[in-house]
Amino acid sequence: MRPESFEFFRTLVESPSPSGYEQPAAKLFREYVTPLADQVTTDVMGSVHALLKGTGDGPSVMLAGHIDEIGFMVTYITDDGFCAFAPIGGHDPQILPGMRVDVHAKDGVLRGVLGRLPIHLLEDEDRKKVVKIDRMFIDLGMSGDEVKKKVRVGDPVTYGVGLETFGEGMAVSRAFDDKMGAWICAEALRLVKEGGGAAGDLVAAGTVQEEIGLRGGTTSAYSLNPVVGIAVEVTHATDYLDVDKRKFGEVKCGGGPVISRGANINPRVFELLCEAAEAEGIPYQVEGAPRGTGTDANAIQLSRGGKAAALVSVALRYMHTPTEVLALEDVENTAKMLAAFVRRLDPAVDFTP
Repeated sequence: MRPESFEFFRTLVESPSPSGYEQPAAKLFREYVTPLADQVTTDVMGSVHALLKGTGDGPSVMLAGHIDEIGFMVTYITDDGFCAFAPIGGHDPQILPGMRVDVHAKDGVLRGVLGRLPIHLLEDEDRKKVVKIDRMFIDLGMSGDEVKKKVRVGDPVTYGVGLETFGEGMAVSRAFDDKMGAWICAEALRLVKEGGGAAGDLVAAGTVQEEIGLRGGTTSAYSLNPVVGIAVEVTHATDYLDVDKRKFGEVKCGGGPVISRGANINPRVFELLCEAAEAEGIPYQVEGAPRGTGTDANAIQLSRGGKAAALVSVALRYMHTPTEVLALEDVENTAKMLAAFVRRLDPAVDFTP
């Protein structure tokens, strides 16, 4: 990965952006795509749209990666300065006790820890139970008066970790889901521009509030009204212990982009994505999706009178944890495949099944 692209990748992933609080990630996304696009706009929801105008009359394409991440919100502050909190998006309560977190207050970031009673002070029956989120709290290490000066109800909270590379081309971080997808959309835009453009308009969209109901994807698909809309996401890798491949299929980190196939996916777009990967010598994987996918591809497909929708993903281990793991080559190859797909689109293509 070229240094400039990796630096954008790292800073985008590490920027705080729980659903509804995506502004820091949106700012970074705008800054990166502005030199690449003919027009960059931000809608009232907060989604960012970077338009590269087509050179002819080809079909318009929207690549959508959501820039929100799971997180928490401060909901109450005790007189002693401990903060009650609620989840933004889905979390596994088993992993939370003892985690370090960042509270993003008005005047800066405050380091905290997620506290609960230690095992020594629990009753025998309680030791066997998963502690509920509403029985945990954030300890900021300050007096109640000081906390109330600095923190407001509604302040967002993220896991206090960032991106690291490790092993053989692997990376670990919070929030690969799905700022990695937004990075891929921006990088595909760069590759298309540097390759001379495409026949149709291309929009790289950083959408918001996916984790709480596909909200930005819904509004972006409606307002942009593309012919083709591709959600760029993460999917569950099944290449580690205890994953039943009979239930979840075979998806490997390092195996290339994962192209979904099923009811949510336009069959012609699916075939063209596969052809683009093969033409570029990019390995790819196919994932069956017999129903709606639970991603922005759902919102895109059902927008207005229907769209030629697709879902392209990167294999991810340990989704919705502070230690999401992926292969960096998969991220790069997904951007290359999508750029090739856009450049190869025939203006006369018919997406009607």
